Amino acid sequence: MAPTAGGNPLRDPRDRRLPRLPDASALVVFGVTGDLSRKKLIPAVYDLANRGLLPPGFVLLGFARRDWEGHEPFIQFARECAEKGARTPFREETWDRLAPSIRFVKGSFDDDAGFDRLAAELDSLEASHGIRGNAAFYLSIPPSAFPVVLKQMERTGLADEKAAGGWRRVVVEKPFGHDRKSAGELNSLVDDVFGPRDVFRIDHYLGKETVQNLFALRFANTLFEPIWNSQFVDSVQITMAEDVGIGTRAGFYDETGAARDVLQNHLLQLLALTAMEEPVSFGADTIRAEKIKTLRAVSLPTDLASYAIRGQYEQGWLAGERVKGYLDEENIPATSTTETYAAVRLGIETRRWAGVPFYLRTGKRLPRRVTEIAIGFKQAPHLPFDATDTTELGHNQLVVRVQPDEGVTLKFGSKVPGTAMEVRDVAMEFLFGEAFTESLPEAYERLILDALLGDAMLFPDNAEVEESWRIIDPLEEFWASTKPFTYRSGSWGPAASDEMLARDGRRWRRP
Repeated sequence: MAPTAGGNPLRDPRDRRLPRLPDASALVVFGVTGDLSRKKLIPAVYDLANRGLLPPGFVLLGFARRDWEGHEPFIQFARECAEKGARTPFREETWDRLAPSIRFVKGSFDDDAGFDRLAAELDSLEASHGIRGNAAFYLSIPPSAFPVVLKQMERTGLADEKAAGGWRRVVVEKPFGHDRKSAGELNSLVDDVFGPRDVFRIDHYLGKETVQNLFALRFANTLFEPIWNSQFVDSVQITMAEDVGIGTRAGFYDETGAARDVLQNHLLQLLALTAMEEPVSFGADTIRAEKIKTLRAVSLPTDLASYAIRGQYEQGWLAGERVKGYLDEENIPATSTTETYAAVRLGIETRRWAGVPFYLRTGKRLPRRVTEIAIGFKQAPHLPFDATDTTELGHNQLVVRVQPDEGVTLKFGSKVPGTAMEVRDVAMEFLFGEAFTESLPEAYERLILDALLGDAMLFPDNAEVEESWRIIDPLEEFWASTKPFTYRSGSWGPAASDEMLARDGRRWRRP
């Protein structure tokens, strides 16, 4: 093992088995009192500290309109968030190390004085915590507020690496734009302020271990990759089902809908990772290059009325409780045509996937919370069995469960013990929780850490975002003149979605 000049002579820099620690730096969170910050970001920062993955010179700096004087109220707020939402056990010794590195600046997005105070606070942290001008800015705010915040950061020089004397990065939450045109305008604005390589667009699904395991499943095994193509695969189903309704997100959700909220980002990213070609390495540029080639090859059905279905939940029963319909939710207009369910059949026009349909679906108020990728294989070309021997034999399937119960299931046919020749489906399962002693990190832990490290492998770039909108925009244009089908809460979606697969002689897998 050849040592590198000035580095650890006992460690190869390519060795990722040991954790990498970021440079001393600040994580600045805009909208730090919002739901995302309370439930995900602050607990993830605590978990990183608990696992020893934050550098000694780390600062969590919150920016919000909350009328707090000094840092103590925010420190107490952050403690409550960590105690309630952390994945790892809450330990006083960890908190005692982290609390002195938590700071707060009061201000609103159009408040020049607030941003001036933020810039001054960052400058002072160089002396008090040695952050050396390094800072990542997390925009945990509505997309409509992005332009004004970015302009303020440009005005105050917060994005100027030369003036700061260190690196400056911005982390942007989805949805990134409302359509392809707005996404392009937003991309241009962010890139002008920060530069393309310093923009990290978060899709938290890419931070999940089971999604990253797709790389290992396909490319580290000779068992799967040779049959990962149209010669052996019949179809692919990608499902993200939620049992909850819209909660307190009425304003955002009614403007956005299921396709823009989930299909445009989460599901198309899962499709790209499932269908991409093998990269030459696991660097950000090579992974992104393969994903963008896949997204550019995605084709929409010519008959959108038959193969692009959307729905809206009505009242029904879930977990033994009666739940209200979408139009009865608080702050939802009675005439709303926003979809809470979307399903579409897509094709990928490459040699590997020619003729293989990819069925994507997402919905709220479905029977259970589950996200999975199901690869359905073709039936054997010749079955030397009587028809009665295989009545309970289906297609072979490989199912990657992203959440919950993360793992992989392989379904195949086996003879039932006995004197008769009867073949039935059986399943072999691998569960992360059983196979490994290390508990799965929360997605935001990995993504925050990667943003501080400057590792962009799990972050979509602007070309991927705009290509995803190329796929979604025609669907939204078609749906604009239609009403969504209705489905009862607690069911698996509208009947039209089942009919979509029935036309092709298939049916949805029941998770």
